[in-house]
Amino acid sequence: MDFEPVLTSLMEIAQTVPRSGLLIGTIAALFLGWIGALMLRNKVAGGRLIRTLSTLALVGILLAVLVQVARFDPRLDAFTEIGMPEQRIEGGETVIPMSPDGHFWLKADVNGTPMRFLVDTGATLTAFSADAASAAGLEPRTGGLPVRISTANGTVTADLTTVESLRLGNIEARGIDAVIAPNLGRTNVLGMNFLSRLDGWRVENGELILNPGLPVTE
Repeated sequence: MDFEPVLTSLMEIAQTVPRSGLLIGTIAALFLGWIGALMLRNKVAGGRLIRTLSTLALVGILLAVLVQVARFDPRLDAFTEIGMPEQRIEGGETVIPMSPDGHFWLKADVNGTPMRFLVDTGATLTAFSADAASAAGLEPRTGGLPVRISTANGTVTADLTTVESLRLGNIEARGIDAVIAPNLGRTNVLGMNFLSRLDGWRVENGELILNPGLPVTE
C-alpha cells in the first residue's frame, strides 16, 4: 500500500485545523477529556461519561475537517458527498446552496463526464486539473502558447483548451475557453468566463442563484 497520499492528506488536515473555527472545538474537547481523566483518577462520578463525550467530539471534528479537505482532493472521493447540499432548479434558475465549508460547489457534466467545481468569482477563466481534463477528453489547443496565471502561490503555466459542452442544472455552455493547469492542484474551478454568459447571478440567503442566458436544456 502506498502511504504517501494518506500522509499528504493528514498533513493538509493538520494545516487546515489551525485556520478554522474547529480549533476552538478541538481545544474544548481536549480540555473536557482532561477534566474527565482527573475525575476518573479521583473516582468522581461522571468522569467516564465526560471522557466518552470528549472522544466523540474529537471524532466528529476530525470527520468535519476530513470532509473539508476531501473537497479539494479526489483521492478522498468517498467523503466528498458528505454534507454536500443538492443543487436544484427553481423557476427556470439553477440554485446552489452554500456548503458547510463556506464555498459554493456544484456538479456539472463536462463533455458528458460528471465532475465537481469550486465556484470562484475571482477567477477569470474556468480551470481544470490534469486528471479532470484527461477524463473529459480536454487537450491543449494545437499550436497554442501556454498562458501564465497568477495564483495565491505565485504565477503558474497553463495550457488553453476549449470545452465543447459544460452542463449543469438547466444551463449548457458550449465552446467556452478554459485552462489545464496541473500546478493549480486537484480542484476544478468555475470562473467568470462561464458566469458572464448568464443573464445574471446572485447570492441570496446563502444560495448562489444562476439565471441562464445560455441555451436551456431539457
